[in-house]
Amino acid sequence: MGHTSLDKIKALQKNPANVRNLCILAHVDHGKTTLADSLVASNGIISSRLAGKLRYLDSREDEQIRGITMKSSAISLHYAAGEKDYLINLIDSPGHVDFSSEVSTAVRLCDGAIVIVDAVEGVCPQTQAVLRQAWLENIRPVLVINKIDRLIMELKLTSQEAYTHLQKILEQVNAVTGSLFTSKVLEERAVKEERAEEDKEEGDSELAECPGSEQVYDWSAGLEDSDDSQLYFSPDQGNVVFASAIDGWGFSIQQFAQIHSQRMGIRAEVLLKTLWGDFYLNAKAKKIMKGAHAKGKKSLFVQLVLDNIWSLYDAVVTRRDKEKIEKMMMSLGVKVMTRDLRHSDPKVLLSAICSQWLPISQAVLFMVCDKLPSPLDMTSERIERLMSVGARRFHSLPLQTQELKTAFMQCSSDDTAPVIVFVSKMFMVDAKALPQNKQRPLTQEEMAQRRELARQRHTERLAAIQQTESGEGNAQSGSTTPATTPGGDNTIGSEGVSGQMQGLPLKAKPEEEEGKETFVAFARVYSGVVRRGQKVFVMGPKYDPAQGLRMLPEGSTSVSACLPPVPHLACCTMDSLYLLMGRELEELEEVPSGNVLGRYSNTYTYLK
Repeated sequence: MGHTSLDKIKALQKNPANVRNLCILAHVDHGKTTLADSLVASNGIISSRLAGKLRYLDSREDEQIRGITMKSSAISLHYAAGEKDYLINLIDSPGHVDFSSEVSTAVRLCDGAIVIVDAVEGVCPQTQAVLRQAWLENIRPVLVINKIDRLIMELKLTSQEAYTHLQKILEQVNAVTGSLFTSKVLEERAVKEERAEEDKEEGDSELAECPGSEQVYDWSAGLEDSDDSQLYFSPDQGNVVFASAIDGWGFSIQQFAQIHSQRMGIRAEVLLKTLWGDFYLNAKAKKIMKGAHAKGKKSLFVQLVLDNIWSLYDAVVTRRDKEKIEKMMMSLGVKVMTRDLRHSDPKVLLSAICSQWLPISQAVLFMVCDKLPSPLDMTSERIERLMSVGARRFHSLPLQTQELKTAFMQCSSDDTAPVIVFVSKMFMVDAKALPQNKQRPLTQEEMAQRRELARQRHTERLAAIQQTESGEGNAQSGSTTPATTPGGDNTIGSEGVSGQMQGLPLKAKPEEEEGKETFVAFARVYSGVVRRGQKVFVMGPKYDPAQGLRMLPEGSTSVSACLPPVPHLACCTMDSLYLLMGRELEELEEVPSGNVLGRYSNTYTYLK
């Protein structure tokens, strides 16, 4: 896929059904930024050869030096799946425990998450922490088991041993998810018990009048209705991708089901249900049967998937068998460049083959668009959590505030919809990096004018040098004739001459402010359309809606004049709106509902 234009992204922002806001969560060094590089490369922003080396979303100098992500950063990507075009607002978050607050800011703006687990290290402490964070924020996760190449090159596992190892990792991740679900059930049961105790105290008098009546509490009421089948990760559900981001490949069960259904003449739906599990292929009967482990047979996943990958690594990296490599490339329908074939590092050839055969960006982005919700699918529980701050509960908010829940659910971009923007954090940007402060590209006419001015300055410098030399010669011969400039001024000082000789203007330019930085808000629009120059209310974390409604006149808006002072409430003008593109910021005129943005405002009016 080629580079996506800014106009294309603006058009995609207007269709929230095809927008996906997601973050990448994982333990430190499990491959988040490397995966992000592969996804960024799919849009032509960076070369696929630099994926994993450039660390494009690690834009800070200290991040590049230390080799870890320290701040959350976002980028917007385009993905085409068939006739549908999707906008992926991707946020890369840190994995180190010291920067866990950055994970919270990223999760608050997203509807889904990619959870990455190292195939060798498995579930680590921070993996459990990010799974819990995603659970508490009610966002849906999908799983990427990364660094499978380490099972081949470092642990030297066979394909069958690797399959058993991958099963254990899936069990570990699902065990964490199961414990979170269990804790939620227990909390609900505790709440039911408290309410039952209150009801019992209130009904004691009535029960005393009716000795024969009994009050029965069904502790499991509603718990059996809780469906946990969609909570767990399973390859046959399409929410798991197996990958090696550093080598550029990744796949889901669906891909191999489609490939082998054509070759074997078996329906893709059947393969999808049997590729992962205790199933094997009976070659004589030409049937898929159960009980591979008991009968000592290779499972379908090993036979049809892992064996092919293990053979490719053996031929390319271990043995460097040119004949076998050529045969495999022909069977896969892959063509690589001559320089890749002749490269001294076999991993270069391996990446060239795998990135065409099983491109990781296609597998991950397809899973994201298929399994993660759009902004239109926000759950009621998540909206209530966003609207509640601290110990304040949603049901304790004023009715006018509770009515905004409908606006969250509709995610409408109509002019009548209220504008609701959630600011997750503020991040610092060099003032020179803001789009309005950057030098724009010169036109052909401006370049011609500058060339002409440069020629004139050069001619004037040469004339000044000649005048100076002739003046020195006259002084040595006893003459007192002053030197004159080409413009006729005969009072050139030493500074003027040196200034002209160096090509500097005689008038000193004002010193530019060095190192000036400004704050940009990392935010998401949950309702309405945010426009440049628009004036809005800014409510701080300690703002009390009930107090604000009491103090503000009825019908007050952010453009109303003479507003009374309200604690923790301010008015600001949206001076600039930005599309976050990793290291770059692109200026926007408006941002519709459901999208992530950067906002800069230099005008605040505090109502205090």
